Amino acid sequence: MELKETPDQFYQPEEKQYSYLNLGPTHPATHGIFQNVLKMDGEMIVESTPTIGYIHRAFEKLAERRPFYQITPITDRLNYCSAPINNIGWHMTVEKLLGVEIPKRVQYLRVIIMELARITDHLICNAVIGVDTGALTGFVYMFQQRELVYEIYEEICGARLTSNIGRIGGFERDFSPKAWDKINRFLKEFPLVLKEFENLLKRNRIFIDRTVGVGGITAERALNYSFSGPNLRAAGVDYDVRVALPYSSYQDFDFIIPVGSNGDVYDRFMVRQEEMWQSLNIIRQAIDKLPDGPFHADIPDFYLPPKEEVYNNMEALIYHFKIVMGETDVPKGEVYHSVEGGNGELGFYLISDGGRTPFRLHFRRPCFIFYQAYPEMIKGSMLSDAILTMSSMNVIAGELDA
Repeated sequence: MELKETPDQFYQPEEKQYSYLNLGPTHPATHGIFQNVLKMDGEMIVESTPTIGYIHRAFEKLAERRPFYQITPITDRLNYCSAPINNIGWHMTVEKLLGVEIPKRVQYLRVIIMELARITDHLICNAVIGVDTGALTGFVYMFQQRELVYEIYEEICGARLTSNIGRIGGFERDFSPKAWDKINRFLKEFPLVLKEFENLLKRNRIFIDRTVGVGGITAERALNYSFSGPNLRAAGVDYDVRVALPYSSYQDFDFIIPVGSNGDVYDRFMVRQEEMWQSLNIIRQAIDKLPDGPFHADIPDFYLPPKEEVYNNMEALIYHFKIVMGETDVPKGEVYHSVEGGNGELGFYLISDGGRTPFRLHFRRPCFIFYQAYPEMIKGSMLSDAILTMSSMNVIAGELDA
């Protein structure tokens, strides 16, 4: 009997072929210098391997070689979209070590600055989400308002992006009438622009189709990764450092913590939108309730004397030198202090051995923590969705590479 060969008899299936794509380290869609090596099946992501360290600046090691007073400019370079929160968080950590009582007026002024910084942080994130879905107009429109906030910073401390704002114990000077005028102008103009931006995207069919169900993460997985900030709240967890562990008199203000349900790009966008409205509300309350009093705590060992005294008084000149060069006594101790940064819980773990510099300083950077979940969140999605997921997480490279 003759056997007939069938076509399938000698068919050997070929191994599936994948392509590899470098998303970064320098790419228009990445928010800084970091890399994702994507294993692609066509346009679907099979696997992602993140790589960081391209702009590593050894901040924590630098801090061990700098006096406490000189560490503030380092914190600027963490999340540079909301640098004042980093600055003030560090000042409060040192104040906790020193056991200093901060005047109520200083606390309220700090709240105003930190909420302005939160608005600029969320403004950038949500405007970029719009760009990544094809809506450039909102980005340009919103950035005009960011400029107004930077003018406020400039009036208060002379800097704009890397602000180095404030001092250990308070501020270097009280807010000028011109600064208050700029703040009031922002409070008047920004709500109108924010509402227009919201109307542009909130119920936009294209925007909803591109963001709902994209880059989602469950509350359980978010907690397992130690998420915090808007990314955690978008997943449905009601946690905010300002409420859980109040600082700088946040307990004096009434505000709502917006919470999402799906943890996707749309929820993260909406949580940040509502947080901007709440920040405006907090700023107005702080201005209305602003108490009288000094703009700096009574700690001459850490407060720079006025320039006119430094130029004309030997004792003031000596104090100026001692403070800047770290020649003041710092108690031994171990403290941790956290604030609600633009992207989540920003913490400072400080160990002092009584020397002129920290024995150890660790920055808890929220981006470094939640970025670890990025490969899981984009697995099985398309490349264009991976870009949106990164935008909505607001990954800032300055916080990855401390």
